[in-house]
Amino acid sequence: MLGDVPSWLSDGPPALSLSDYGLPDDFGGEPGRSGPWRAGPAGGWNAERAAISDQKPATDPLPVLIAAELAGEAVPSRPWLVPDLIPDKTVSLLYGDGAAGKSLLSLQLAVAVATGSDWPCGLPDVGPAIYLSAEDDRDELHRRLADICRAKGIDLADLDNLHLLPLAGKDAVLGTAIGSTVMKTERLKQIRLYAKSVQPRLIVLDTLADLFAGNENDRTQARQFVGFLRGLAIDLQCAVLMLAHPSLDGLRSGTGASGSTGWSNSVRARLYLERVKSEDDAEPDPDLRRLSIKKANYAQAGQDILLRWRAGVFVPDGTGIGGLDRMATERRAEEVFSALLRQFRREGRDVSPAKSPSYAPKVFSGHPNAKGCTARQLAGAMDRLLESGEIRVEEYGPVSRRRTRIVPST
Repeated sequence: MLGDVPSWLSDGPPALSLSDYGLPDDFGGEPGRSGPWRAGPAGGWNAERAAISDQKPATDPLPVLIAAELAGEAVPSRPWLVPDLIPDKTVSLLYGDGAAGKSLLSLQLAVAVATGSDWPCGLPDVGPAIYLSAEDDRDELHRRLADICRAKGIDLADLDNLHLLPLAGKDAVLGTAIGSTVMKTERLKQIRLYAKSVQPRLIVLDTLADLFAGNENDRTQARQFVGFLRGLAIDLQCAVLMLAHPSLDGLRSGTGASGSTGWSNSVRARLYLERVKSEDDAEPDPDLRRLSIKKANYAQAGQDILLRWRAGVFVPDGTGIGGLDRMATERRAEEVFSALLRQFRREGRDVSPAKSPSYAPKVFSGHPNAKGCTARQLAGAMDRLLESGEIRVEEYGPVSRRRTRIVPST
Protein backbone atom coordinates (compact mmCIF):
# COMPACT_ATOMS: atom_id res chain seq x y z
CA MET A 1 0.00 0.00 0.00
CA LEU A 2 1.30 3.47 -0.83
CA GLY A 3 3.62 4.82 1.83
CA ASP A 4 3.16 1.85 4.18
CA VAL A 5 6.20 0.45 5.92
CA PRO A 6 6.40 -2.31 8.53
CA SER A 7 5.49 -1.18 12.04
CA TRP A 8 8.96 -2.01 13.32
CA LEU A 9 10.37 0.41 10.73
CA SER A 10 7.96 3.30 11.33
CA ASP A 11 8.01 2.96 15.13
CA GLY A 12 11.72 3.69 15.24
CA PRO A 13 14.90 1.64 15.35
CA PRO A 14 15.59 -0.84 18.12
CA ALA A 15 18.05 0.02 20.85
CA LEU A 16 21.59 -1.10 20.14
CA SER A 17 24.60 -1.46 22.42
CA LEU A 18 27.94 0.29 22.03
CA SER A 19 29.37 -2.95 20.67
CA ASP A 20 27.14 -2.52 17.62
CA TYR A 21 29.23 0.56 16.79
CA GLY A 22 32.50 -1.28 17.27
CA LEU A 23 33.04 0.30 20.73
CA PRO A 24 33.57 -1.55 24.04
CA ASP A 25 30.67 -1.82 26.47
CA ASP A 26 32.69 -0.03 29.19
CA PHE A 27 33.06 3.07 27.01
CA GLY A 28 31.16 5.08 29.62
CA GLY A 29 33.74 4.52 32.38
CA GLU A 30 35.01 7.16 34.74
CA PRO A 31 36.88 10.15 33.24
CA GLY A 32 40.59 10.13 33.79
CA ARG A 33 41.05 6.37 33.62
CA SER A 34 44.20 5.09 31.94
CA GLY A 35 44.38 3.53 28.50
CA PRO A 36 42.93 4.68 25.21
CA TRP A 37 39.64 5.79 26.87
CA ARG A 38 41.15 8.58 28.96
CA ALA A 39 39.64 12.05 28.81
CA GLY A 40 40.60 14.33 25.97
CA PRO A 41 42.10 17.84 26.27
CA ALA A 42 38.68 19.42 26.86
CA GLY A 43 37.64 16.87 29.47
CA GLY A 44 35.50 14.89 27.01
CA TRP A 45 36.23 11.38 25.77
CA ASN A 46 38.82 10.98 23.04
CA ALA A 47 36.32 8.92 21.02
CA GLU A 48 38.25 9.07 17.77
CA ARG A 49 41.36 7.55 19.36
CA ALA A 50 39.21 5.05 21.20
CA ALA A 51 37.53 3.82 18.04
CA ILE A 52 40.86 3.39 16.28
CA SER A 53 42.52 1.67 19.24
CA ASP A 54 39.73 -0.90 19.46
CA GLN A 55 40.20 -2.11 15.88
CA LYS A 56 41.16 -5.77 15.66
CA PRO A 57 43.21 -7.48 12.93
CA ALA A 58 41.21 -8.96 10.07
CA THR A 59 40.34 -12.60 10.71
CA ASP A 60 39.03 -13.48 7.25
CA PRO A 61 41.50 -14.86 4.67
CA LEU A 62 43.31 -12.33 2.50
CA PRO A 63 41.66 -12.50 -0.98
CA VAL A 64 44.67 -13.20 -3.19
CA LEU A 65 44.02 -13.62 -6.93
CA ILE A 66 46.74 -14.56 -9.40
CA ALA A 67 45.87 -12.69 -12.59
CA ALA A 68 46.80 -15.66 -14.75
CA GLU A 69 43.91 -17.58 -13.21
CA LEU A 70 41.53 -15.34 -15.19
CA ALA A 71 42.83 -16.74 -18.46
CA GLY A 72 40.16 -18.71 -20.26
CA GLU A 73 37.30 -17.21 -18.24
CA ALA A 74 34.62 -15.19 -20.00
CA VAL A 75 35.05 -11.48 -19.35
CA PRO A 76 32.03 -10.40 -17.29
CA SER A 77 29.84 -7.72 -18.85
CA ARG A 78 29.51 -4.37 -17.12
CA PRO A 79 26.34 -4.33 -14.96
CA TRP A 80 24.10 -1.26 -15.32
CA LEU A 81 20.84 -0.09 -13.80
CA VAL A 82 20.49 2.45 -16.64
CA PRO A 83 22.95 1.76 -19.50
CA ASP A 84 25.82 4.27 -19.70
CA LEU A 85 24.23 6.42 -17.01
CA ILE A 86 23.76 4.70 -13.61
CA PRO A 87 26.05 1.73 -12.90
CA ASP A 88 24.88 -1.26 -10.87
CA LYS A 89 26.24 -2.53 -7.53
CA THR A 90 27.75 0.83 -6.60
CA VAL A 91 26.88 4.39 -5.57
CA SER A 92 25.98 7.26 -7.89
CA LEU A 93 25.30 10.90 -7.00
CA LEU A 94 22.58 13.11 -8.50
CA TYR A 95 23.09 16.80 -7.73
CA GLY A 96 20.49 19.47 -8.35
CA ASP A 97 19.55 22.85 -6.96
CA GLY A 98 16.40 23.21 -4.90
CA ALA A 99 13.24 22.95 -7.06
CA ALA A 100 15.26 21.83 -10.09
CA GLY A 101 13.39 18.52 -9.95
CA LYS A 102 15.94 15.92 -8.87
CA SER A 103 13.49 14.30 -6.43
CA LEU A 104 10.81 14.03 -9.10
CA LEU A 105 13.24 12.66 -11.69
CA SER A 106 14.59 10.04 -9.26
CA LEU A 107 11.05 9.06 -8.20
CA GLN A 108 10.23 8.58 -11.89
CA LEU A 109 13.29 6.31 -12.10
CA ALA A 110 12.10 4.28 -9.10
CA VAL A 111 8.66 3.86 -10.73
CA ALA A 112 10.27 2.80 -14.03
CA VAL A 113 12.42 0.17 -12.26
CA ALA A 114 9.47 -1.12 -10.23
CA THR A 115 7.11 -1.38 -13.21
CA GLY A 116 9.55 -2.35 -15.96
CA SER A 117 8.76 0.78 -17.96
CA ASP A 118 10.83 3.50 -19.59
CA TRP A 119 12.45 6.50 -17.90
CA PRO A 120 12.98 9.86 -19.69
CA CYS A 121 16.76 9.27 -19.58
CA GLY A 122 16.87 5.60 -20.59
CA LEU A 123 15.45 2.13 -20.06
CA PRO A 124 16.40 0.83 -16.59
CA ASP A 125 16.63 -2.72 -15.31
CA VAL A 126 13.55 -4.19 -13.64
CA GLY A 127 12.94 -5.14 -10.03
CA PRO A 128 11.87 -3.84 -6.62
CA ALA A 129 12.86 -0.27 -5.76
CA ILE A 130 13.22 1.51 -2.41
CA TYR A 131 12.75 5.27 -2.27
CA LEU A 132 13.83 6.94 0.99
CA SER A 133 12.73 10.56 1.22
CA ALA A 134 13.85 12.77 4.07
CA GLU A 135 12.33 15.83 2.34
CA ASP A 136 8.85 14.79 1.16
CA ASP A 137 6.11 13.35 3.35
CA ARG A 138 3.53 10.70 2.50
CA ASP A 139 1.05 13.15 0.96
CA GLU A 140 3.62 14.78 -1.33
CA LEU A 141 4.86 11.40 -2.51
CA HIS A 142 1.23 10.43 -3.19
CA ARG A 143 0.66 13.55 -5.30
CA ARG A 144 3.82 13.04 -7.34
CA LEU A 145 3.13 9.36 -7.89
CA ALA A 146 -0.39 10.20 -9.08
CA ASP A 147 1.10 12.50 -11.76
CA ILE A 148 3.66 9.88 -12.78
CA CYS A 149 1.06 7.12 -13.04
CA ARG A 150 -1.27 9.35 -15.05
CA ALA A 151 1.54 10.15 -17.50
CA LYS A 152 2.42 6.46 -17.83
CA GLY A 153 -1.16 5.29 -18.11
CA ILE A 154 -0.86 2.98 -15.11
CA ASP A 155 -2.64 2.71 -11.78
CA LEU A 156 -1.22 3.30 -8.32
CA ALA A 157 -2.17 -0.29 -7.59
CA ASP A 158 0.52 -1.34 -10.09
CA LEU A 159 3.25 -0.01 -7.79
CA ASP A 160 3.45 -2.99 -5.46
CA ASN A 161 7.18 -3.27 -6.27
CA LEU A 162 7.91 0.28 -5.09
CA HIS A 163 8.72 0.61 -1.38
CA LEU A 164 8.49 4.13 0.03
CA LEU A 165 10.23 5.25 3.23
CA PRO A 166 8.84 8.75 3.99
CA LEU A 167 11.17 10.02 6.71
CA ALA A 168 10.44 13.76 6.44
CA GLY A 169 10.48 15.14 9.97
CA LYS A 170 11.92 11.90 11.36
CA ASP A 171 15.42 10.69 12.13
CA ALA A 172 16.94 9.93 8.72
CA VAL A 173 20.65 10.05 9.61
CA LEU A 174 22.54 7.05 8.23
CA GLY A 175 26.06 8.10 9.18
CA THR A 176 27.35 10.24 12.04
CA ALA A 177 30.90 11.39 12.73
CA ILE A 178 32.98 11.14 15.90
CA GLY A 179 36.10 13.10 15.14
CA SER A 180 37.25 11.94 11.71
CA THR A 181 35.58 8.55 12.09
CA VAL A 182 32.11 7.95 10.62
CA MET A 183 29.81 5.52 12.42
CA LYS A 184 26.84 3.64 11.00
CA THR A 185 23.60 4.62 12.71
CA GLU A 186 20.79 2.42 13.93
CA ARG A 187 18.67 3.76 11.05
CA LEU A 188 21.15 2.52 8.43
CA LYS A 189 21.23 -0.94 10.01
CA GLN A 190 17.43 -0.91 10.13
CA ILE A 191 17.18 -0.01 6.44
CA ARG A 192 19.72 -2.68 5.52
CA LEU A 193 17.58 -5.31 7.26
CA TYR A 194 14.45 -4.15 5.46
CA ALA A 195 16.26 -3.99 2.11
CA LYS A 196 17.47 -7.58 2.52
CA SER A 197 13.84 -8.67 2.72
CA VAL A 198 13.01 -6.67 -0.43
CA GLN A 199 16.14 -7.44 -2.51
CA PRO A 200 15.85 -4.18 -4.49
CA ARG A 201 17.41 -3.33 -7.83
CA LEU A 202 17.54 0.34 -6.81
CA ILE A 203 17.75 2.32 -3.57
CA VAL A 204 17.20 6.10 -3.82
CA LEU A 205 18.40 8.22 -0.87
CA ASP A 206 17.01 11.77 -0.76
CA THR A 207 19.07 13.79 0.30
CA LEU A 208 22.69 13.81 1.48
CA ALA A 209 22.24 16.79 3.84
CA ASP A 210 19.60 14.86 5.81
CA LEU A 211 21.40 11.51 5.77
CA PHE A 212 24.94 12.47 6.77
CA ALA A 213 25.55 14.07 10.18
CA GLY A 214 29.18 14.91 9.64
CA ASN A 215 31.42 17.46 7.95
CA GLU A 216 30.63 17.47 4.24
CA ASN A 217 33.96 19.21 3.59
CA ASP A 218 36.00 16.44 5.24
CA ARG A 219 37.37 14.12 2.55
CA THR A 220 37.96 11.25 4.97
CA GLN A 221 34.42 11.39 6.28
CA ALA A 222 32.98 11.63 2.77
CA ARG A 223 34.86 8.54 1.61
CA GLN A 224 33.86 6.54 4.69
CA PHE A 225 30.18 7.36 4.29
CA VAL A 226 30.15 6.53 0.57
CA GLY A 227 32.01 3.35 1.52
CA PHE A 228 29.14 2.34 3.81
CA LEU A 229 26.65 2.87 0.98
CA ARG A 230 28.83 1.04 -1.51
CA GLY A 231 28.97 -1.91 0.90
CA LEU A 232 25.16 -1.81 0.94
CA ALA A 233 25.08 -1.83 -2.88
CA ILE A 234 27.51 -4.76 -3.11
CA ASP A 235 25.80 -6.75 -0.37
CA LEU A 236 22.33 -6.30 -1.91
CA GLN A 237 23.53 -6.41 -5.55
CA CYS A 238 21.72 -3.18 -6.38
CA ALA A 239 22.35 0.40 -7.46
CA VAL A 240 22.33 3.18 -4.88
CA LEU A 241 21.46 6.69 -6.06
CA MET A 242 22.01 9.48 -3.52
CA LEU A 243 20.64 12.98 -4.13
CA ALA A 244 22.45 16.14 -3.04
CA HIS A 245 22.36 19.92 -3.35
CA PRO A 246 25.21 21.80 -5.02
CA SER A 247 27.12 24.52 -3.20
CA LEU A 248 27.02 28.16 -4.31
CA ASP A 249 30.41 27.64 -5.93
CA GLY A 250 29.10 24.52 -7.65
CA LEU A 251 26.19 26.53 -9.04
CA ARG A 252 28.41 29.36 -10.25
CA SER A 253 31.02 27.09 -11.83
CA GLY A 254 28.48 24.77 -13.43
CA THR A 255 30.05 21.67 -11.86
CA GLY A 256 27.05 21.18 -9.57
CA ALA A 257 29.27 19.78 -6.81
CA SER A 258 29.51 20.63 -3.13
CA GLY A 259 31.72 19.88 -0.16
CA SER A 260 34.90 17.87 -0.40
CA THR A 261 36.12 16.30 -3.64
CA GLY A 262 35.88 13.06 -1.68
CA TRP A 263 32.21 12.77 -2.64
CA SER A 264 32.81 12.91 -6.37
CA ASN A 265 35.99 10.84 -6.18
CA SER A 266 34.31 8.07 -4.18
CA VAL A 267 31.27 7.47 -6.40
CA ARG A 268 31.40 5.83 -9.83
CA ALA A 269 28.97 8.26 -11.51
CA ARG A 270 27.89 11.81 -10.80
CA LEU A 271 24.95 13.51 -12.52
CA TYR A 272 23.79 17.13 -12.38
CA LEU A 273 20.25 18.32 -13.06
CA GLU A 274 20.01 22.05 -13.73
CA ARG A 275 17.84 24.71 -15.27
CA VAL A 276 18.91 25.78 -18.76
CA LYS A 277 20.17 29.35 -18.89
CA SER A 278 21.67 31.57 -21.57
CA GLU A 279 25.03 33.31 -21.41
CA ASP A 280 23.44 36.36 -19.76
CA ASP A 281 21.96 34.10 -17.02
CA ALA A 282 18.44 34.41 -18.43
CA GLU A 283 16.13 31.39 -18.38
CA PRO A 284 14.57 31.25 -21.88
CA ASP A 285 12.37 28.26 -21.04
CA PRO A 286 11.44 27.73 -17.35
CA ASP A 287 10.25 24.17 -18.03
CA LEU A 288 13.52 23.00 -19.59
CA ARG A 289 16.17 21.03 -17.66
CA ARG A 290 19.58 19.64 -18.55
CA LEU A 291 20.86 16.38 -17.04
CA SER A 292 24.65 16.39 -17.39
CA ILE A 293 26.96 13.43 -16.86
CA LYS A 294 29.73 15.05 -14.83
CA LYS A 295 31.53 11.83 -13.96
CA ALA A 296 31.29 8.36 -15.47
CA ASN A 297 33.93 5.77 -14.59
CA TYR A 298 32.41 3.20 -16.92
CA ALA A 299 30.99 5.34 -19.74
CA GLN A 300 31.56 8.60 -21.61
CA ALA A 301 31.23 11.72 -19.48
CA GLY A 302 30.22 15.14 -20.74
CA GLN A 303 26.96 13.99 -22.32
CA ASP A 304 23.78 16.01 -21.82
CA ILE A 305 20.14 14.98 -21.81
CA LEU A 306 17.43 17.60 -22.22
CA LEU A 307 14.21 17.19 -20.28
CA ARG A 308 10.97 19.15 -20.17
CA TRP A 309 8.59 19.46 -17.22
CA ARG A 310 5.08 18.79 -18.42
CA ALA A 311 1.93 18.06 -16.39
CA GLY A 312 3.82 17.08 -13.25
CA VAL A 313 6.51 14.87 -14.81
CA PHE A 314 9.70 15.14 -16.86
CA VAL A 315 9.61 14.04 -20.50
CA PRO A 316 12.39 13.95 -23.12
CA ASP A 317 12.85 17.21 -25.00
CA GLY A 318 13.81 17.29 -28.66
CA THR A 319 15.66 20.59 -28.53
CA GLY A 320 19.30 19.97 -29.40
CA ILE A 321 21.98 21.22 -27.05
CA GLY A 322 23.39 23.30 -29.90
CA GLY A 323 20.03 24.98 -30.27
CA LEU A 324 19.86 26.31 -26.72
CA ASP A 325 21.83 29.48 -27.47
CA ARG A 326 19.75 30.03 -30.60
CA MET A 327 16.56 29.63 -28.59
CA ALA A 328 17.77 32.12 -25.98
CA THR A 329 18.78 34.61 -28.71
CA GLU A 330 15.38 34.30 -30.37
CA ARG A 331 13.56 34.81 -27.10
CA ARG A 332 15.63 37.91 -26.31
CA ALA A 333 14.95 39.35 -29.78
CA GLU A 334 11.22 38.80 -29.34
CA GLU A 335 11.28 40.55 -25.97
CA VAL A 336 13.24 43.49 -27.42
CA PHE A 337 10.90 43.78 -30.42
CA SER A 338 7.77 43.74 -28.23
CA ALA A 339 9.19 46.27 -25.75
CA LEU A 340 10.27 48.70 -28.49
CA LEU A 341 6.96 48.36 -30.31
CA ARG A 342 5.08 49.33 -27.14
CA GLN A 343 7.46 52.23 -26.58
CA PHE A 344 7.01 53.52 -30.15
CA ARG A 345 3.23 53.27 -29.82
CA ARG A 346 3.31 55.38 -26.65
CA GLU A 347 5.42 57.94 -28.48
CA GLY A 348 3.04 58.00 -31.46
CA ARG A 349 5.64 56.59 -33.87
CA ASP A 350 4.54 54.00 -36.42
CA VAL A 351 6.73 51.23 -37.80
CA SER A 352 6.06 49.13 -40.85
CA PRO A 353 6.24 45.38 -41.58
CA ALA A 354 7.38 46.15 -45.13
CA LYS A 355 10.88 47.23 -46.15
CA SER A 356 10.80 51.00 -46.13
CA PRO A 357 12.33 53.90 -44.16
CA SER A 358 10.03 52.85 -41.27
CA TYR A 359 10.77 49.09 -41.53
CA ALA A 360 10.45 47.92 -37.92
CA PRO A 361 13.48 45.57 -37.68
CA LYS A 362 15.79 48.19 -39.20
CA VAL A 363 14.46 51.02 -37.07
CA PHE A 364 14.57 48.96 -33.85
CA SER A 365 18.11 47.62 -34.44
CA GLY A 366 19.45 51.19 -34.36
CA HIS A 367 17.66 52.07 -31.12
CA PRO A 368 19.67 52.37 -27.85
CA ASN A 369 17.37 49.76 -26.24
CA ALA A 370 18.02 47.13 -28.92
CA LYS A 371 20.38 45.26 -26.53
CA GLY A 372 22.65 44.24 -29.38
CA CYS A 373 19.93 42.59 -31.49
CA THR A 374 20.57 42.85 -35.21
CA ALA A 375 18.01 43.74 -37.89
CA ARG A 376 18.06 40.12 -39.07
CA GLN A 377 17.33 38.81 -35.56
CA LEU A 378 14.54 41.35 -35.08
CA ALA A 379 13.06 40.44 -38.47
CA GLY A 380 12.85 36.83 -37.36
CA ALA A 381 11.31 37.95 -34.07
CA MET A 382 8.70 39.99 -35.96
CA ASP A 383 7.71 36.99 -38.08
CA ARG A 384 7.37 34.72 -35.04
CA LEU A 385 5.35 37.28 -33.10
CA LEU A 386 3.03 37.79 -36.08
CA GLU A 387 2.59 34.03 -36.44
CA SER A 388 1.79 33.60 -32.72
CA GLY A 389 -0.68 36.50 -32.81
CA GLU A 390 1.14 38.59 -30.22
CA ILE A 391 1.40 41.46 -32.73
CA ARG A 392 -0.66 42.25 -35.83
CA VAL A 393 -0.65 44.43 -38.94
CA GLU A 394 -3.33 47.09 -39.33
CA GLU A 395 -4.17 49.59 -42.05
CA TYR A 396 -4.48 53.28 -41.33
CA GLY A 397 -4.66 56.62 -43.13
CA PRO A 398 -7.07 58.08 -45.70
CA VAL A 399 -8.71 55.82 -48.27
CA SER A 400 -6.69 57.41 -51.04
CA ARG A 401 -3.41 56.55 -49.29
CA ARG A 402 -3.73 53.51 -47.06
CA ARG A 403 -0.69 52.41 -45.11
CA THR A 404 0.18 49.51 -42.84
CA ARG A 405 1.74 49.50 -39.41
CA ILE A 406 2.52 46.97 -36.68
CA VAL A 407 0.64 47.17 -33.40
CA PRO A 408 0.44 44.95 -30.29
CA SER A 409 -2.54 42.59 -30.35
CA THR A 410 -3.53 43.58 -26.82
